Amino acid sequence: MKHNFEQGSFLDETPIPMSIPQIILQPRRAKPFYARHPWVFAGAIAEIRGKPADGDAVQVFSHGGAFIAHGLFNSQSRIRVRLYSWDIDQPMEEVFLRKRLEQAFRLRQDLNLIGPGLACRLVFSESDGLSGLTVDRYDRWMVAQFTSLALARRREMIVQLLQDIGQPEGIYLRTERGIGAQEGVELQDGLLWGQMPPSPVTIEENGIRFLVHLQEGQKTGFYLDQRDNHRAVAKYAKGRRVLDAFCYTGGFGLHAARAGASEVFAVDGSESAIELGQQNAAINELPQVRFERADVFRFLEDAVKAKQKYDIVILDPPKFARALRAVDTALSGYRRLQALALLLLPPGGLLVTCCCSGLISQEQLEEVLAQVATEAKRSMQILERHGQPPDHPVALSCLETSYLKCVIARVL
Repeated sequence: MKHNFEQGSFLDETPIPMSIPQIILQPRRAKPFYARHPWVFAGAIAEIRGKPADGDAVQVFSHGGAFIAHGLFNSQSRIRVRLYSWDIDQPMEEVFLRKRLEQAFRLRQDLNLIGPGLACRLVFSESDGLSGLTVDRYDRWMVAQFTSLALARRREMIVQLLQDIGQPEGIYLRTERGIGAQEGVELQDGLLWGQMPPSPVTIEENGIRFLVHLQEGQKTGFYLDQRDNHRAVAKYAKGRRVLDAFCYTGGFGLHAARAGASEVFAVDGSESAIELGQQNAAINELPQVRFERADVFRFLEDAVKAKQKYDIVILDPPKFARALRAVDTALSGYRRLQALALLLLPPGGLLVTCCCSGLISQEQLEEVLAQVATEAKRSMQILERHGQPPDHPVALSCLETSYLKCVIARVL
């Protein structure tokens, strides 16, 4: 057996068992995958030995012939292979899936996020070693999303394991926009197993009750990733007039009201979100929260013209950048929002700006904020920086899993 790793060549006489198809990488392209990054793009592949169908298990080798990992193949995706196991003796099968799901479940148990009325992210795709699978838990129900064709085709096995490990009353499937074209996944929202979740489900976050429609709305029905940020912002709200822009169903606004805000104005473009937010305010007996359906950009412009002032302005827009080509446009959107918000804040006011676009970095977001402050001839102080909560962990082998930014800044 001859290997030439320094030259990065694959010598044909190297015997490799052909029980499953082999993916041979280009020279000098193996390093990220030895470091356990889970995405192998088409440009990193030199050769495919065998004829894997979409969704099939494959083994990935360096150009020099060394085994790297087990993965799942998809010719329809930019991510040609998603890697899962770096142990040659542990392929992607039921035993492996059970172990990964049990590890994920144990973390959320340790965080005290599983129980009656609680909600959390139970499986966070790459961060839990299961690229292409997201599972959220709301009270006694789970909501699953498959963003990988290979895992979608293994959904019966995954659903059975989720039943065994988590003991839910039902598991509901939600699909993500654009995944059909990106991955070749053809799924429809609907019940995967058990009882249909009630509409709405009631959950509790930081002592505040929220009604959640699992079959509709953003993400799987609620912004579970803002749990800690809701609490962080609320501690500044006592006695203050608060504007919660892109409020959805009232996450930031209700927390501010519960913390003692004198008035909270919650604005969103979705009629269904506003209606649910109003119900959330009612069940928590928070009459100082006023909801309004409006285009947020236009609302801010009108508020500036009317010379309105707020002590805290919270900006939590939806994802502006879903692809690299959209980053510049997204940054322009954040710049416009922040510039309008500054005009609504008196000296000593707080600007809370959030970004859930993983393609935009913390540095880029703060650079835009600095530019806006300079143009407005105002000084700003960053008081706190926050990200996603621990049920949305960041995988050090896949830093793309770090996506949420929340900056609390004081305007002088």
